[in-house]
Amino acid sequence: MDWGTELWDQFDDIERHTQWGLDLLEKYVKFVKERTEIEQAYAKQLRFCQYQAFLQVVKELNDFAGQREVVAENLTTRICVELSKHGQELKQERKSHFQEGRRAQQQLENSFKQLENSKRKFERDCREAEKAMLAAEKLDQDLNATKADVEKAKQQANLRSHMAEESKNEYASFLQKFNRDQSQFYFLEMPQIFNKLQEMDERRTVRLKEGYGVFSETERQVMPIIGKCLDGMKAAADSVNEKNDSQVLIELHKSGFERPGDVDFEDFSQPINRTSSDSSLGTPRGTLDGRLDPRLPGKNKGKRWLFSKKNKPVITEDFSHLPPEQRRKKLQQKIEERNRELQKEIDQRDALNKMKDVYQKTPQMGDPTSLEPKISETLSNIEKLRLEIQKYESWLAEAESRMLSNRPDNTLRYSRHLDHATTLNNNGSHEKGSPDATHSDDSQDALNQPIYTEFDEDFEEDLASPIGTCVAMYQFEGSSEGTISMTEGEELSLMEEDKGDGWTRVRRSKGGEGYVPTSYLRVTLN
Repeated sequence: MDWGTELWDQFDDIERHTQWGLDLLEKYVKFVKERTEIEQAYAKQLRFCQYQAFLQVVKELNDFAGQREVVAENLTTRICVELSKHGQELKQERKSHFQEGRRAQQQLENSFKQLENSKRKFERDCREAEKAMLAAEKLDQDLNATKADVEKAKQQANLRSHMAEESKNEYASFLQKFNRDQSQFYFLEMPQIFNKLQEMDERRTVRLKEGYGVFSETERQVMPIIGKCLDGMKAAADSVNEKNDSQVLIELHKSGFERPGDVDFEDFSQPINRTSSDSSLGTPRGTLDGRLDPRLPGKNKGKRWLFSKKNKPVITEDFSHLPPEQRRKKLQQKIEERNRELQKEIDQRDALNKMKDVYQKTPQMGDPTSLEPKISETLSNIEKLRLEIQKYESWLAEAESRMLSNRPDNTLRYSRHLDHATTLNNNGSHEKGSPDATHSDDSQDALNQPIYTEFDEDFEEDLASPIGTCVAMYQFEGSSEGTISMTEGEELSLMEEDKGDGWTRVRRSKGGEGYVPTSYLRVTLN
């Protein structure tokens, strides 16, 4: 059973069926591609977790995400890539087969048109010959006709008869040719084409069948490891201790300040009842001995108000308003940007100098002096960029030196603080109002005070949150400093948009961050 025999007259149906098969193949490839994008996004979300309370769960999620990446990679390489390539090959093969079929159809149609034309010509010549013969006979019987007229009419009749005979032979020849072409078309050419299309479609079906199997088998292969990851997550969940977490929170955020006492009554009627004695005139309000009461409102500047708001920092050019690590990153980023701009200007200068040399050697190509303004502008830009780079490098060196000199050992400091607080609580050697107790409270408050708390709200999200996603349309090898390599079709996190220099900062899902050409990306902002 084959198409060439059973479907000899179903050219359009075979064309629709093979197109439907290719559409189904492309839909399945698109479906698997979307699945791989979901798997990549799923793996990326699972890999990065901001909650330290689920550290063990995150460790298991890391392995879990790795398995999802394995699924995505296998689906991409074994289904998307292979079936896409196979689909392109089938498209070309199908196109060639149908082009061959249409050529055969066109040839048969041309042969039929020739047959019809020869048939109409034969019919027309026969009518003309019959008409000429009747006219000659009529003229021959006319007594008034001359012999010359009769002879001319007979010659015309003979000519028409000869033309009709030639048209008959031509019609017979085209008829034989059409029958031969039609037989070859329906019994040889089209069956061969249809059989080739059948074989092509069956190969497509087999590859699609294999793709279905790979889809399920890929998921089945990672199930054992995923089961172990889920068991580890369950064990991590069982190990959570809510009382311990509460105690950790207390130890982390306990300020050590005494609770504020009662607010004293301020007697504003005192000047009315005050006598004019000398002793009362020289005594300030607050205490009997003339010392200011530290508990009076407006006088005790050290009192902490629980609900005070933090002020936004003023943005400076050297980024000193940022925490040290953020400042260092911003300065490095600025240096990299200026270096890229400097390299562009240097390349432009070299190109202009080469062009100037060419103009000097061959004046007919251009005037060398016309390039002087542009060269001067480029040299000025280079000098300006080098000064900016030196400025940012000096700020970077200052920031790094401060980080090295002021970097605290938080773990050691916290342990010492806990030991010190425990010792104070156990010994009870300092009384509440003694200077030592005051010093202890101040030290405890200084140790408990978080570092750079005024910047936490402003920059915590900026540390790890991408502003969108992008897909690499072409492969790029990041060989220079600050760039990063990427492969075609790779999904990346968009960390910073193009600032007009043609470069965009991205982060790879497997780690690594750097700049790539903006024209190589298809960007989607959050």
